[in-house]
Amino acid sequence: MDRIPSVDLKDFISSDPKRKQKFIDEIGKAYEEIGFVALKGHFLDDELVDRLYAEVKHFFNLPLETKRKYEIPGIGGQRGYVSFGKESAKGKKEGDLKEFWHFGQYVEDDEKRKNEYPENVEVKELPEFNKVGKETYKMLEKTAKYVLRALALHLGLEETYFDDYIHNGNSILRPIHYPPILEEPKDAVRAAAHGDINLITLLMGAQGRGLQVQRHDGEWIDAIAEPDELMINVGDMLSRHTNSKLKSTIHRVVNPPRELWGTSRYSIPFFMHPISEMKLDVLESCVDEENPKQFDDITAGEFLNERLVELGLIKK
Repeated sequence: MDRIPSVDLKDFISSDPKRKQKFIDEIGKAYEEIGFVALKGHFLDDELVDRLYAEVKHFFNLPLETKRKYEIPGIGGQRGYVSFGKESAKGKKEGDLKEFWHFGQYVEDDEKRKNEYPENVEVKELPEFNKVGKETYKMLEKTAKYVLRALALHLGLEETYFDDYIHNGNSILRPIHYPPILEEPKDAVRAAAHGDINLITLLMGAQGRGLQVQRHDGEWIDAIAEPDELMINVGDMLSRHTNSKLKSTIHRVVNPPRELWGTSRYSIPFFMHPISEMKLDVLESCVDEENPKQFDDITAGEFLNERLVELGLIKK
């Protein structure tokens, strides 16, 4: 496979059973083989995307001392600003060449859950920033719900199997700024090779070169979406839950050619997380003689905590 397969969510939500099954088969095959798809027909419109990018660029152009006001200690970077070089991939000492922001869940119907998550951080200098972030979060969460419904059917589960687990889930919208590279990086890249922690990741801004996916034979291929597509990949939680039937594929963001070092790159992933008590125990339907159970039982909250420690975002 030399390119990422493309699918259209409109097939799944159409009233035509053949189109719906076509989508389920296509996305299931892609996630078993490469772990990534490019998705058309999602719920983000062009105007919302343009507004979000404008606000994100305004934020990252603020003076560093202003941005630092929004870096909240003691919450593992789960909300607000995370400054340049703070995060590193599992097993890497060098910090990634990026700064980013986190929008989190907007809990409106569960006081206990609301108290579990840190508050979203309001940027006072940019009155539209939080508003457009919330709108985008909701549309990506809605898109992710339908993708997971298709995967539930592919796995032989009831279609709404994931719905209660992702309602008020611990999902994160992360606008990332990869600043211009001003000097020869020693060993650092914009984002070192890694797998995502969560169920699935929906990525905006994969139109330019930079994002690369590692095939099972070890070769790296460029993952480039069309302007109307989101890149969506399987995370480690979903891979674990399906006993690696669905593949969480290693990916990275490489530094650009030297002539483009003076340019910024922006990308905006949405990390779909379930509620913390969801059991990630291997599904019985994904275990047989050829594929014995590979993983110990664990909850999503326990797994997330383990990984945040590995990433250096929280201390043991």
